[in-house]
Parts: sequence; C-alpha cells; structure tokens
Amino acid sequence: MGEMDKHLIEAAAALPGTTATKRNAAQGLYDPANEHDACGIGMIANIKNIRSHEVVQKGLEILENLEHRGAVGADPLMGDGAGILVQIPHAFFNKVADFDLPDAGLYAPIMIFYPNDTALRDRCADLVRETIAAEGLEILGERVVPFDNSALSEGVIATQPIIEQMFVARPEGLEDIDAFERKLLITRKVISNTLYNEIPEVQGDNGFYIVSMSARTIVYKGMFLADQLGKFYPDLHDTQFDSAIALVHQRFSTNTFPSWKLAHPYRMTIHNGEINTIRGNVNWMAARQASVASPKFGDDITKIWPISYEGQSDTACFDNALEFLVRGGYPLPHAAMMLIPEAWAGNSLMDDERRAFYEYHAALMEPWDGPAAMSLSDGRYVVATLDRNGLRPARYLVTKEGHVVLASESGVLDIPEEDVVERWRLQPGRMLFIDLEEGRIVSDDEIKKALAGKNPYANWLAKTQIVLEDLPEAEPKAPATTESLLDRLQAFGYSQEDIKVLMAPMATTGQEAVGSMGTDTPLSALSDKPKLLYTYFKQNFAQVTNPPIDPIREESVMSLVSFIGPRPNLFDLEGLSTTKRLEVRQPILTNEDLEKIRALGDMADNQFHTATLDITYDAAKGTAGMQAALDALCERAESSVQNGYNIIILSDRLVAANRIAIPALLATAAVHHHLIRKGLRTSSGLVVETGEAREVHHFAVLAGYGAEAINPYLAFEALAALHAEGEFPAEVDAGEVIYRYIKSVGKGLLKIMSKMGISTYQSYCGAQIFDAVGLSSEFVKRFFFGTATTIEGVGLAQVAEETLRRHTLAFSDDAVLRKSLEVGGEYAYRMRGEAHAWGPNTIADLQHAVRLKDDTPESAQERYDAFARAANGENAEHLTIRSLFEIKPLGEPVDISEVEPAEAIVQRFATGAMSFGSISREAHTTLAMAMNKIGGKSNTGEGGEDPKRFKPLADGAMNPERSAIKQIASGRFGVTTEYLVNADMLQIKVAQGAKPGEGGQLPGHKVDWVIAKIRHSTPGVALISPPPHHDIYSIEDLAQLIYDLKNVNPDAAISVKLVSEVGVGTVAAGVAKARADHITIAGYDGGTGASPLTSLKHAGSPWEIGLAETHQTLVINRLRSRVALQVDGGFRTGRDVLIGAMLGADEYGFATAPLIAAGCIMMRKCHLNTCPVGIATQDPVLRKRFKGTPEHVINYFFFVAEELRKLLAKMGARTLNEVIGRSDLLEQTRLDNHWKAKGLDFSRLFYKPEPLGGDSIHHTEFQNHHLEAVLDRELIAKARNAIDTKEPIQFESPIRSLNRSTGAMLSGEVAKAHGHKGLAEDTISVTLRGTAGQSFGAFLAKGISFDLIGDANDYVGKGLSGGRIVIRPSEKSRIVPEESMIVGNTVLYGAIEGECYFRGVAGERFAVRNSGAIAVVEGTGDHGCEYMTGGVVVVIGKTGRNFAAGMSGGVAYVLDEEETFRSRCNLAMVDLEPVTEEEELMRKIHHHGGDLEWHGRVDVSGDMTKHDDERLFQLISNHLHYTGSSRAKLILDNWEQYRPKFVKVMPVEYRRAMQEMEDLRTGRSRPTAAA
Repeated sequence: MGEMDKHLIEAAAALPGTTATKRNAAQGLYDPANEHDACGIGMIANIKNIRSHEVVQKGLEILENLEHRGAVGADPLMGDGAGILVQIPHAFFNKVADFDLPDAGLYAPIMIFYPNDTALRDRCADLVRETIAAEGLEILGERVVPFDNSALSEGVIATQPIIEQMFVARPEGLEDIDAFERKLLITRKVISNTLYNEIPEVQGDNGFYIVSMSARTIVYKGMFLADQLGKFYPDLHDTQFDSAIALVHQRFSTNTFPSWKLAHPYRMTIHNGEINTIRGNVNWMAARQASVASPKFGDDITKIWPISYEGQSDTACFDNALEFLVRGGYPLPHAAMMLIPEAWAGNSLMDDERRAFYEYHAALMEPWDGPAAMSLSDGRYVVATLDRNGLRPARYLVTKEGHVVLASESGVLDIPEEDVVERWRLQPGRMLFIDLEEGRIVSDDEIKKALAGKNPYANWLAKTQIVLEDLPEAEPKAPATTESLLDRLQAFGYSQEDIKVLMAPMATTGQEAVGSMGTDTPLSALSDKPKLLYTYFKQNFAQVTNPPIDPIREESVMSLVSFIGPRPNLFDLEGLSTTKRLEVRQPILTNEDLEKIRALGDMADNQFHTATLDITYDAAKGTAGMQAALDALCERAESSVQNGYNIIILSDRLVAANRIAIPALLATAAVHHHLIRKGLRTSSGLVVETGEAREVHHFAVLAGYGAEAINPYLAFEALAALHAEGEFPAEVDAGEVIYRYIKSVGKGLLKIMSKMGISTYQSYCGAQIFDAVGLSSEFVKRFFFGTATTIEGVGLAQVAEETLRRHTLAFSDDAVLRKSLEVGGEYAYRMRGEAHAWGPNTIADLQHAVRLKDDTPESAQERYDAFARAANGENAEHLTIRSLFEIKPLGEPVDISEVEPAEAIVQRFATGAMSFGSISREAHTTLAMAMNKIGGKSNTGEGGEDPKRFKPLADGAMNPERSAIKQIASGRFGVTTEYLVNADMLQIKVAQGAKPGEGGQLPGHKVDWVIAKIRHSTPGVALISPPPHHDIYSIEDLAQLIYDLKNVNPDAAISVKLVSEVGVGTVAAGVAKARADHITIAGYDGGTGASPLTSLKHAGSPWEIGLAETHQTLVINRLRSRVALQVDGGFRTGRDVLIGAMLGADEYGFATAPLIAAGCIMMRKCHLNTCPVGIATQDPVLRKRFKGTPEHVINYFFFVAEELRKLLAKMGARTLNEVIGRSDLLEQTRLDNHWKAKGLDFSRLFYKPEPLGGDSIHHTEFQNHHLEAVLDRELIAKARNAIDTKEPIQFESPIRSLNRSTGAMLSGEVAKAHGHKGLAEDTISVTLRGTAGQSFGAFLAKGISFDLIGDANDYVGKGLSGGRIVIRPSEKSRIVPEESMIVGNTVLYGAIEGECYFRGVAGERFAVRNSGAIAVVEGTGDHGCEYMTGGVVVVIGKTGRNFAAGMSGGVAYVLDEEETFRSRCNLAMVDLEPVTEEEELMRKIHHHGGDLEWHGRVDVSGDMTKHDDERLFQLISNHLHYTGSSRAKLILDNWEQYRPKFVKVMPVEYRRAMQEMEDLRTGRSRPTAAA
C-alpha cells in the first residue's frame, strides 16, 4: 500500500494529470477546471428525529419548487444535477434486501456508480469486494437500484452509470458508530485510490464513484432536472422509505457536461455558493501531510491522502475536508466553525470568549472563503450556516408539528399559515443547529458558547500568542551594502515613474494614485524592454458566479492578520496551547519588524528559529546561473526546515555589481511549491525581504504565491531619501512617510483580495488568484503550479535574461543612467520610454483624417492609412497579440464592389459605456447623434439619461440624442422604469475593463444639479457605485435580473458585459443559460474611467484571449447561435474588427478611438475635471472648448468599415458573417529573432471547435425567455382599462413563490403610456395572498399599489419607481411579526421613489442604494441603508452590523431601545443625533405651532433637516394604517416615552448640501458657477 500511496501523492502534487474527473476534455482555450456551480438548496428535518416517509416526499417537493434556480443548456431535458440526502431507511432496506440485515446502525449501505460498460463494471466490483475484505469488513449482500429513465433525454441516458448498493457489516470489535464511520471513510479512500490506480480509465466523470458510504446517511443523486430525481428512483416513493431529514439540492453549473457525480449532495454537504480560495485551500491541505496525526486515525491516516483530488469541484473538496475533520474527532458544528468562521478580527460586538475561540483556531485552519449557504448533516446533527458576508439567501420556518424547512427562498412548501410558529433566515456567520438526538434546535449563541467555553481558549492565546508589533526592538543584523542607492534601484528596474507616479502619492495620501484612459502599452512578452516578472501575472476577479466585496464600506469583514511560521497539527487542539504562534496585524513589515523576526529565536521560551537565505548569485555565471541558483535555494530551504528552522527569510539584500538577485517572486514561488511537494510547507513560515517590491500588485503576487509577510526595504530607503531631499509636503515627517506607504499597500491588498470576493489575507496567501499572460507552461508548471497560462511565452532563460539586462545597465557607465533613473513611460507617453499605441503621431493622424475627410478626401485617407499601419503593428513595434496574427484567404480575392456595403457594417458598431457625469453633455450627445445617424448604437454608461433625450420628438420621430443601449450598473443611477422601456438594449455591466471587480466613484465636485437630477441624488454629494451588483451574487441571481428587465421591456435585448480573464468562457456559457440575448467581452486595456493604477495595468487579460475562449466554450456547449457576441477594448482599426470577427464576435465596441476622433488628446486627466478639450469635465468654461461633431465620429467609423471591406475582398469574403468564428484562417507571425516574443504560441486561440446539432458559429436564433405565463399578463388584462383611461380599479389575486418579478411587466406598460410620472395614487390597487417569488414589485410604477398578505423573498421593490408596496402577515398567522422575516435580502435596491411598509423583519442590505423611496420596517439585517443617496428609512426594531456604510444621502430613523446602535453603525460618513422637538424653529420660520396633529400636515418628504418629529410620527401612523402593526400602535400610544429613543442617521455631506439648497431658496447665498 505504501508505494501506491506515495505515487498518488506525488502525482497529485506534480501535475493535474491525475484528475479524478474528465469532463468534455480540455480543448482550445476551454478547460473544464474553470467551471463553477451555484444552486438552490433545501432541507427539511423533524426536530424530534421522528422518521416518516412524508419528510422524503416533502424534500422532493421543495426541490421542484426551486426549479427556476437551476438551468438547462442546449438540451431542455438535461439538468445540471439534483439529489437528496436522507437517514438510512432501515425498514425499507429490510423489506427489499434478499439477505438478512442486522439492526440499524450495525451495517452501512454503500451507494455506488459503476461505469456503464458491464465488463468494466465487473472488474470494478471484484476489486471493491477484495479491498473491503482486505480492510477487514464483511459484505452482507448487494442490490441493484431500480430506476425509471423514461423522463431523461438520450444525452443523459448515454452517460447513466450502473447504480448498485453494497451492504457491509459493522465489525465486532468497534465500540461505537463513530468508530465504524471512521473505518468506513478509510475503506472508501482505499477503494477509490486502489481503483483509480489499477483501472485508471474509471477516473473519468462517468467512471467509478462512491456516492455515499455511511452507517447513518445515504445519498440518491444524478444528472437530473429538479422533477426528474423522484421519477428516476422508485425507491424514494416506497412508503417505508423514511427519514427524519432530507437535504435536497438543485445545481446550476455554468457548463452542463454529463456528470453524475458532480451533483450534490456530497457525503455531508449541500452548498449554494463558490469557494474563491479553493486553489490555496487544496494546496494547504496537501501541504499538511507531514504534520497531521490523530489518535483517532492512528496509522491508517496515510491511507486517506490525498484528502482532495486535483480537478474536483470546490464543494467536493470542502466536503472531503469537513469529513476529515469530523471523522478525526471534531463535532460537526465545531468543524463548520473552523472552515467557515465568522468575521472575528475587529468585530467589537463579538464576546471575548467567542473571539478567542476563532482567533485560536485561525492558526489551525485557513478559512474556506467565498459566498456560501451550506447545509451539512452526518445523520445525527444538521447544521446550516452562512458565510461571513451573508452573500446567499437562506430562509427557514418551524412548524407546530416540529418540522424545520430551510431553503434558498421562502414558499417552497405550501404550509398553512396557522401551522407556522417561526419564520427566520440564516444570518452572516451564524448557524442553525439541530441536534436530532436531543430533539431540539440549539441556538447559535448556545452551541458556540458551549464550544467556545469547552477549553480556556483565551488563556491559551495569552500564553502562546506573540504579536510582532508588540515585541521590543531588536538589534539590526541586516548586511550593510557598499553600492549606491541609485545603482540598486536600477538593478531592480525602478523608474522615475515608479517613484513619482506610484510611490510618492502612496507615501503622502495613504492611498494609491488614480489614473484613467486604460492602458495601451505592449504585454511584457512583446515589450523590447526588460520587465519585472510580476507584470506577467494578471489579477483574477469575481464576475457573476460570485461577488466582489467592497473593502472600504465593508471593512468589518476584511482582515489583514497574517500568521508567520509553522502551521500546527490539525488534530492537536490542546498541544497547540503550549506552542507559540507569531501573528502580524498586517503583512508589510518595516525593517525593525523584520529584525524582530530574525531575533525571535534568541528570546526566551519560544520554538522559533529563523534562517535567512540569500537569493542572489554570482553575476559571472550570467543567465545560465539562475537555474542552478534556484535548485540550490530550494535544497537549502528544504534542509533548513529539516534542521528545525521554522521561519525562512528569502533576502536579496546582498545584490551588488558582482551579485545578481533572483526575482523575488520566482524565488518565493519556487521555495513555496518545492516545500508543498515535499509535504513540508506547513512546517515553516516564509518571509520575503526584497528590494524589488514597490507597487501594490507586487505585494499581491508575492502573497498569492506563499509569502506570509514582506519587507520592501529598498522602497523604504527610496522614500526616506526623497524625504531627506524635501520632496514631500511639510506635514509629513520621515516616520509618517513609511507609515502611510505601508497603509496604502494594505488598502491596496484589501482591494485586490476583495475583487475576488476574498476577505482575509490568511486565505489569500498561497491562493494563486492570477492568470499568467506570456509565460511558458513548462515554466509555470515548475514554479507556479496550478496557474493558468494560455499563450505560452517566456521561460526561465528569458526571465534570467531580463534580470541580467537590468543588472548590467544598473552597474554600467551609461551616460543617462549615471545620474538618474530610467523615465519609465508606462503610464504616459515619454521619449525613451515604453511604446504606446496612442502616441502623439497616431492621435494627430487620426484627428486630421476625420476632420479633413469632407474637404480633402485623398490626404485624409493617407492620414488614416498611416494611423492604421501604426495601430495594426505593421511597423517594427508589436503592441498587441493581434499584431502577430496573419490572415489566410478564404478563397480567391473578390472585387470590392461585391463586399457588403459600409452602411451595413457600421450597424454592428457600438460606442463604449461612458457615463454622462464622467464626460460632458456635449461629448455624450455627439456620440449618440453619430451612432443614431449611421444605425449603430451608443451607450448611456452608468449614469442614467436625461428623459429629454429619449422622449420622441413632437412629430413622433426618434430623438436623435437617444442612446439605444441603456446600461444597468451596480449603482443603478437613474434606472427608472421609464428609462428601461425607452431602450433597444439593456446592458448589465458586471465588470468594466479598466478595473474589473471594483466599483466606481463620481466625486462630489462633478455632481452638479443637472447630474444630480438625472441620477436622482443630491448636488455636491459624491456617488459610489458598489463593486458588486447587490442583486447578482451568483449565476441564478443574474438569471433573475435578466428576467426582471425582460419583464419590464420585453422588446429590448438583454446584454451582459464581462471582462476577459481565464475562465470567462465558462461564465459566459452560464450567462447564455441564464437567457441573456447578448454578451460583451471587454479587454483589460480599454476603459476610459478613473481607476487605481494597479487595476489599469494588472487586472484582466487581452480581449483576444477572452473572446476566443468565450466563443469556443459557447460552441462546445451548443449555445453559440442563441446569443450575439460583442467585443471591445482598445479597438482602433478595420483589421481589429476583422480579427474580432474571426475569433467569434458579431458586434464591435469602440470607446477611446471615437473620443479621440471627437477631440480627446489623451492627457489622462479625466478623473480631475480639468480636461482641456471639454470632454471629460463638467466645468462650464472648459466645456465650451469642445470642438467635436457627430460628423467626425461618423467619418472615423466609415474609415474603419472601408478598411475592413478591403481586407474582406482580399481574403475572398463577401460578407462579415462568412468569417465570424473562422479562427482556423488565422496563423501566427513567428518572431524568431525577438528575444522574448519567440516563445509565444497562439494555437489554442486559433482552435476551431465544430458546431453541434444544427448550431451555427454566429448569432442566428433568439432566446426563449418564458414570459408567456407570467402573473403580470393577468394583472395587465384586468388593469388595461385603468392604464388607458386612468379610471381606478381594485382586484385580488393569489401568488406563489414561482411567480417572480410580479409587477414589473405591468409597470412597463404604465411607463410606456405615462412615463415616469405614472398614474394618480391607487389607480391600480391589487391585493395578493401567498408567498411572492423574487423581485416582488420590481420597478413598480407610480399609481400601482400592491398589498401582499403573506411574505416575500429577495429583491422586493428593486428599482421602485413610485409605486407603493405593503407586506403583512396573514390574519391567521401565529408568528410574532416583529420577530419574523417578512421580506428577504437586498430590498429596495436602487429604488427611485415610492413607499413601502413591511410588518416584520427584513434581511441583509435593506434599502441598499435607495435614491428616494420611503420605507418603514420592523427590523433589518447587516449593512442596512448601504450606499443610500436619498429617501427615508424608519426601523422600529433591531438593526444588524455596519448600518449606513457608504450612505451619502437620505435619512434613517432607528429605534434604539438598548442604546447599542452606535456600535452597529458605520460612522465613516454619517452623524448620529437624537431626534428632538423642533417646535421653536417651526414657530420662528413657519409662524405656526401647537399640537403634533397640526404639524402632521407637513409634507412627509419635506425639508430634511427639520420637523423630524412630525415626519416620524406621520410615517409610523401610515405604517399602522396600512399593516395594522401592533408594534407601531405601541409606539404611537406611548409616543412621549418612545420619541427620545429614536436616533436620526444623516450623512454629513448631505446635511451640508441640504443647508446650501435651503440658503439658495431663501436667498441667503449666491449660486456658484457650477450651478
């Protein structure tokens, strides 16, 4: 056994070759490893552990009601997977088995999928029987599981495994069922390892797989749609098939390939979400092999490795880790708290005992981070838990019979209201725990108190924790250098730009500098200059399948704490209480901090020993020396660890004229992976002392490849030298410079982690969240194992060559470099600097061409041709990947007159999404008018659009200033129902090329009253668009938003904008399955908006890679013909369009080039409001300088189209459709003489998959959105007369959770007829009864009022546009409303105006980005009123953490009975003040006083800074009137006692703005120029 084990471990560590799954094989750029899944989960349990067949039936019913949370691809009968986990139905097995079974608990059924080839099945079964016998277990008998596959499609039946059960007996000597379960786990691992080793072909997706093997639970699952599970397995319908629990799951994977085993439940887990840190988690689990031991497993522990196979899904890996912990002796809830901890760092509300528990365990296990709602069961306990951010919905109820029903949404079972005793939700980081043996629900507080109090964790921590920052200073031991600072800076490639543009702002402002206009420099592998290794890595970011986090506004869940040093044995909880642990509060070390680490071992009573390893080598050895130096370094590291050194410092301080430094990243990654392969990585900490790291991206990459802390000594030295020369403002002293620099690196790291949705540095460290662009796979496999690289590129020799070139120049006598650094020229064009696509010459050529076209067409054409030659890379400089493509002919050349006309081609063009607000009205309308004239499309961007621009002209003709594409971005500015119905395309902006995974900000000085009016916000108040859409946390949420928008405007195409990264193709396949009509893939180099410099350069990848992957993946999935594919990002010429078409795009987006045609000169100052040509500014003086006309833009597009026609004619194509997707006609220009580019290989880009079953390779058919049967069709029929004649109508209707987006289509009809002003109040009044599905009352128009008796799910009142929503429990209900959930998460997201009254509690993120709606609610979850810019929210109950984060407008009144609200409020932007009587002001200004009833007549949304009392009283009275709330009645009846308990939350900026408006109104001040 030992040998085989070792072989498996090494194979798993060395290559993804031993993948335990082989789906549709990797081909071209498609790789099954990139697949994601998200899903609907459901659970029903009987608290008293009373088994019944009804529980199983109800479980299946929940599944069918979650049907819309799954998806189908090209085959409508092929689901992504569904399954059920139940307790073992002993009576049933006793009845159907044709052999004798012992009592329950004394045997275990094994559920097995065998390959569907009989001979192979027999070989597997024989081997299974042998292995079971060898492990000392006895087989009682076997059973073939009956099935009925008549409901499945042929594709699924073809992959159907042979499904059997085998029963094994519990051996005599095993004392209890837990020991038996442990034995079963070991046996299962040995069976899998043996089979996969001896019959490798059964490792495939449809090979051999053990579904479950336990004495307590059994799983039935397969590749089904929700309703097919029950039909397929007749067992589930036998009345004796009983259980007290049923966990069910419906999967939505982004690519459905036939896979039975990837359906959930796994052995213990159902999961809705995504584990973002999976790469690091699996690495760290593998690296623990040498350090894990447990008395429970004994010597058998070696049989369990590897814990997770390469290539499993994230949930499967999580399930393996959970099972390992539970069988190793941790109770289920304890294991769950270790894997998915609450946010404990910096949480002032958590009690000390619990915080000590989490902090103590933090050193044992890195968090498995990412959005997740999980339900876990081992048959004895049921645990349901939510991630620390609360990013997935999970609602539950308890019935009077003692059933708990939990699911992704409310209303999945029809249960009479009078039977429900409690309705609640899972809360962030909290768990629902059912102890079936004790027969009760144990509260989160009780279970965690019990676990946290079990050991004296706080004492253990006090004894063992060393916090680096608190240690005494140590004597410096760093070697002194004789080389000058300038030479060393040059050796590490510092440029003037690094110092000036990157580092100086960080050291003065404490945050990273901002730039704009994207990037137009070549990829590092194409650049002639030596580049740092970091620049070959592009940051990954979350899009669609999980959300990024806002690291500033949601700091409460982020943490930079890092542990340095060995990770302890996972199962030695108590032994850990005697070993010291070193903790740093953030990972950027000052020189003093590093000296403390070096000196640690000399201090008394700790086990730390630090070894400093030099990473420089003899310069005489040249490039060849690096390979040997790396080998030697890895060996030194290994022997240091084996000799008991448990902190390794990699240092390049010895760099000198005769010593070359190995790039710090290469050294770090090499040592990190070498130690993982040897199973030693958890025995030692890794710290990097380097002169190379200086910008945020450098630190991020070092952390991603294993650095637990980093000391950038040379950056500090450079800053100190600058300070000494007086380069910084007087306010900043020498110490402050370093402190601020570290602070800005910390902030930057948080931002990069949060782009991927990762909240702790500990789980980011080693997680490798990067793609390599331009590195060879052999190099990556060796040093950066597990990182994706798509176009090959440089290897170790070239990296060594780049390092040598920098080194030689640094210590040479170059005249320029003797006195100063290189200029750089990365961020702006410089002589001697890096090459740029938009240089002074190209800009001048293009502007002359478009301006002279009508006067001197010949010379204009010459100027355009010169521009195109430079942009296409026909000169010596290759700036883009596409400049290395050669186009092969399709056939004989044709005459240009036969090619489709330019007028037809330009209709495929669109301009980019630049918002009115970031660019001036003049520039914005110029683009719109140009596009409307030629039949292309312009895009509003994310700032809404002035209704004057989209309302038809007096004669009914289309308004020439209207933008055809209306964007829906995360800020939802100006997204009204009227805006949505006036569009040809609605574009959901999931990410933007310049800064994918981040939100945006429009500074207050750009928000004048015009912009404020269009965006429904307040003048002078900054606007924040959050990083994620708060209604897209997963693929099924995106499907819901597409459904909402399609309901409002069924005639518009729905587009989704994604950014290119490895894996974007699989996301796009999911988006196509979510029924988008159109998908845009943006390249990283585009983007006109303001963005941190790190993001401009280092996030996302070129569009050529993303587009090719997307097109290939859609074709492989037979989804290509149903979506239009658009590409944008640095498009400049007709040749660019042709390449885009050949890689698979139907449409093409341009942003920077048309702006340049309209006059932009690339000053890159767009974020400063100082644009000298009047484009990117709101300054009225500068705007007068705008000289662009629609004709200039039109001329540009016709130049592009004509260039494209020439190219088409030359290759023999008459229409563009003939070449779309013809990547087989591209070949690569080999640059054999270029020292770096010669290693590039585009064969995966050019791969052309064959279309399947009638699919085409361009857009030919339309999506079916299934809008025929929506409830709104009935509502519209009943309300038709009211819409047409404005005559009021009232009616009733039932509603259930499958009725989603109710009110959206009805509102679209009202907005089409009456615009945003809608109808008079209550014109259409509807009473609904039941549980409403998601997005109830979305975009509800003025004049419609919904009164729902029952409850509702997520996204109620999304985009509310004037309607009124009342939700209250049924009169029959037995619940206490103020302690029960009435609506889900993210209610009133982006609401514009209207009123809401909810009698009950709302979930997380209530009123996020509310712009003007009024709401009363009886309690909210975390992050209430986040990013709110207007409106009034009244909470007459408890609130969660982080209230009012990023709130810049509007007012909230919160009842604070316990006086604890201050600790739960995010005080960054708001003031808290008690609500006081303002009777005096009333008398003074309005000349009337007296009782409240009289004041009550003040307009409810009147002047925001006065009459709070009346307003509050009025709103609570309305609440009582509409909902009959007993809570409201109590408050009103005792107004004098309650009034002082209300706290008013008001943003400071907002108060200032309001005061200014009041002064203007009363004539006390003069308006400013901007107004």
